[in-house]
Amino acid sequence: MDSQYNQLLAALPAADWALWQPHLEPVTLAYGKVLFESGVIPASVVFPTTAVISLSHMTREGASAEFAVVGNEGVVGISLFMGGSAMTGRALVQSAGQGWRLGAPLIRAAVERGGAVLSLLLRYTQSLIVQTAQTAACNRHHSIAQQVSRRLLMGLDRAQSDELAMTQEAVANLLGVRREGVTAAAKKLQESGYIRYRRGHIEVLDRGGLEQRTCECYAVAKKEYRRLLPVPMPMAA
Repeated sequence: MDSQYNQLLAALPAADWALWQPHLEPVTLAYGKVLFESGVIPASVVFPTTAVISLSHMTREGASAEFAVVGNEGVVGISLFMGGSAMTGRALVQSAGQGWRLGAPLIRAAVERGGAVLSLLLRYTQSLIVQTAQTAACNRHHSIAQQVSRRLLMGLDRAQSDELAMTQEAVANLLGVRREGVTAAAKKLQESGYIRYRRGHIEVLDRGGLEQRTCECYAVAKKEYRRLLPVPMPMAA
């Protein structure tokens, strides 16, 4: 995967790309960095290339649950062009990497012009809504093992290799479940030969087996993205 590649930027018409290109700022996104906080109006949007961003809601007690994941297929900061201005959740770097930053005035101006850029951003937003809805349904109705499998596959789609830098505790926090449940699920997946786990790293050995183990939520969200955004380089199959 090209370290400078973002699928939304690649899908821009040539004229719009020419307008944005001089203003795109390369950024290094460190693991654990908070890009945007809930309730704050972002000054820019971020198009990840090799980084993976987790979007989550925080409770007053400090607990969190992830509702969406953004990698090189998307953009972080959709509130800037959806009329809400302020972020409704926290955007946290889940996997370190690179990205492009674009100032709020430029993306707002593009949206006001309408046309192909607005259509592209709205279609991406619809795919993100589908991902959020499927995550909510999955967290409510499916087993922890299915949830873990779905989240590993989503991370794999956006990763640079078959290995994810992710602890069991981090997975539990993302899913909003107890660590013990994730530990038991990861043990079963490892015994089945789907993954290999060592502290802080999860290597996927059998992607097909993992896809069989997960629920329909993963495929539904992925299919909707591909239906809405037929881009040059799709996420991993």
